[in-house]
Amino acid sequence: MQFHHHGYVSGDPRVLPAGVEDRPSELPDEVDVLIVGSGPAGMLLAAQMSQYPGITTRIIEKRDGRLVLGQADGIQPRSVETFQAFGFAERIIAEAYNIGWMNFWGPNPDNPDEIVRTARTADYAYDICEFPHLIVNQARVLDYFAEAAAHGPARITPDYGVEFLGLTVHEEGEHPVEVTVRDANGERTVRARYVVGCDGARSGVRAAIGRTHVGAMAAHAWGVMDVLVNTDFPDWRTKCAINSEAGNILHIPREGGYLSRMYIDLGEVSADDNRSVRHTTIDAIIEKANAILHPYTLDVKEVAWHSVYEVGHRVTDGFDDVDAGSDRTPRVFLTGDACHTHSAKAGQGMNVSMQDGFNLGWKLGSVLTGRAPEALLATYGAERRPVAQQLIDFDREWSSLMARKPEEISDPNELATFYLGTAEFPSGFMTQYTSSMITGTDAHQALAGGFPLGKRFKSAEVVRIGDGNVTHLGHHARADGRWRVYAFADRDGSALAAWAEAATPVFARFTPADADVDAVFDVKAIYQQPYEELEVAAAPALFQPKTGPLGLTDWEKVYTSGPYKWTTTDIFEARELSRDGVVIVVRPDQYVAAILPLDAVGELEGFLEGAFLPAS
Repeated sequence: MQFHHHGYVSGDPRVLPAGVEDRPSELPDEVDVLIVGSGPAGMLLAAQMSQYPGITTRIIEKRDGRLVLGQADGIQPRSVETFQAFGFAERIIAEAYNIGWMNFWGPNPDNPDEIVRTARTADYAYDICEFPHLIVNQARVLDYFAEAAAHGPARITPDYGVEFLGLTVHEEGEHPVEVTVRDANGERTVRARYVVGCDGARSGVRAAIGRTHVGAMAAHAWGVMDVLVNTDFPDWRTKCAINSEAGNILHIPREGGYLSRMYIDLGEVSADDNRSVRHTTIDAIIEKANAILHPYTLDVKEVAWHSVYEVGHRVTDGFDDVDAGSDRTPRVFLTGDACHTHSAKAGQGMNVSMQDGFNLGWKLGSVLTGRAPEALLATYGAERRPVAQQLIDFDREWSSLMARKPEEISDPNELATFYLGTAEFPSGFMTQYTSSMITGTDAHQALAGGFPLGKRFKSAEVVRIGDGNVTHLGHHARADGRWRVYAFADRDGSALAAWAEAATPVFARFTPADADVDAVFDVKAIYQQPYEELEVAAAPALFQPKTGPLGLTDWEKVYTSGPYKWTTTDIFEARELSRDGVVIVVRPDQYVAAILPLDAVGELEGFLEGAFLPAS
């Protein structure tokens, strides 16, 4: 990581210099952004907004303190990639359970009352990217985002013990959203420019703007429990899908080496059940688990948490407070469970919720700092609602497969085949945004086949010229609200040099004159020549910016492709990049926004004119 560019740092470099002097301890009467709820979407959003000290952001939570025991635990590779951008991927990987395998069990053909292992499958994560598939308590994820928010320049910390009661959006005013809350001193009013509802499936913010969930329950119940046990089941520390004559189990080992989570099939729910299934006792759930696992047994020593739920698949009819056809600027947004709910077994809830927050955060920051027009905010719902619908469709199919009876299964390997064959979706890498003011056209896609337009930037190893170290190109990007521009050179670098000269004033148009030259665009060069033939000092000035109060040269913006020493990867080959060069523009949330040839600086400027306001 880079630090010292604002002067010598002797303490923890993850604690960024404060950009605010006196943050009020009490919730102010007026704020720019009010986040309601401190779940995954809300805490990521707070961490993102903490990069904007000039924006007053507060996050309210009706709990009295941090979440102690979270219900979500599955962390998909795309989420770990996101953690990398917020600076804590390595630490959370160290404490999490890494899903290396998923095994499948079914009835023994010779004795159907007993289960046998039918397949061992390696997990999909490392076949798709460099990040693992993890299991870790939701509370720890929130802790890490809380740390990032508190250590960011805006120094954001949750206002606990504050309950959201309602809101009204007024037509006029600098802070047009009037929010009623209740704290220890009673009811009061807070006015905000924007409000984000991250307050869960029973969202009060959703109700306040008149949005409703569309969908239904699936009439099937599951018991879920986190348990410490002694057992003779041989795959206790391996993720398993278990199908038996007595029902189904999704078994997921958890962090720490001993704890595991089990989703136990409680069967179909009758129409006149009236939710009585939700009162199923933990003893009954354990008894059912033992019946499914026969001939193996569970001796449960402690139940850390348990619940019963009915599978539901619902998407809210809108992700903000603006109706279709209106050109009004959205003022209230919904994220996470407030706008999409589904089963827990696909491990998507927390992951998709965090991506909601990531998508929205930099957009709010860009608009409120004057970098982008307010029209940018309408792209949040336009981009995220289709993703939620895709999730519901996937989860409905996965849940149905998980709930089948043995006699309904013609191919015992069907579930394993589906799990691996659809891996890119649950891993978080199928999301692809369509053309908009922040995502260009695919006219030049042939120049970069491995970087599909609208999908997340898929990193690869490169060699840093300044020190000869091998690093992942995408891992240098931080969730700091900046756009990334990766300029891949032509064979001899001459076209790249011409591009850099022509593009420099274009980037300057959208960068405040009193800010660092790379405050909005982090521009990097990737050459094709061998490492030994290149010198950082010979690169165009665009790739050697002098930043910070001391005007220090940044030595980490010039790279070359491998293979070299500690990497066998040639990024040009691995990502199908044109040897004539290509420019990849990447949004702050890591999605590819534009693909352009080196001689298309005018086209680059035209794209940026649609996404940005000229800097004052």
